[in-house]
Amino acid sequence: MSSLIIHDWPLPYVDRLEPRPLDAVDLVVIHCTELPDLDMARAYGERVRYPSGTGNSGHYYVDRDGRIHRFVPDDRVAHHVRAHNAHAIGIEMVNTGRYPHWLDHRHQQMAEAYPDAQIENLCALLDEMAARLPDLHWIAGHEDLDTERVEASDDPSMQVPRKRDPGPLFPWQHVLSRTRLQRLMPDTASA
Repeated sequence: MSSLIIHDWPLPYVDRLEPRPLDAVDLVVIHCTELPDLDMARAYGERVRYPSGTGNSGHYYVDRDGRIHRFVPDDRVAHHVRAHNAHAIGIEMVNTGRYPHWLDHRHQQMAEAYPDAQIENLCALLDEMAARLPDLHWIAGHEDLDTERVEASDDPSMQVPRKRDPGPLFPWQHVLSRTRLQRLMPDTASA
């Protein structure tokens, strides 16, 4: 745990994000960037999308080689998952996902596996957070909490999941065996 290295790389608008007490955090949401690399994920996170001068971003980004970057401190509300931002920390796993055809019904496969170094450092980060945030009890995938289906970009008569991350190749069983956090599924989301 003490050997975990987190590189602070705050987003330019981080001071505009809503502050929150750390005891409000009870959930970690695992995402995948659905972008080719960390640099593109960073550029996406820096884009201002809201009148507050902020954008969409996770708190932590775990690159394929296991390097961890913190874009948003835990005591700020990042915009990463609908209806849960106020009490959740977002962890983005660098992974191509469905890029660049996110909503094309012909490209819904997610074929990139998560490297061992990436998963091992994710587990170390979860341990570190669980030790530091005593009210942290839950873990979920973005796809567990945002189950909306939307019109396919290539065929408006078809529906596709808006979010599929972290996707079918994320090793949930391994990660859950390594953390005290419990998986929050849609039927327990009101717990």
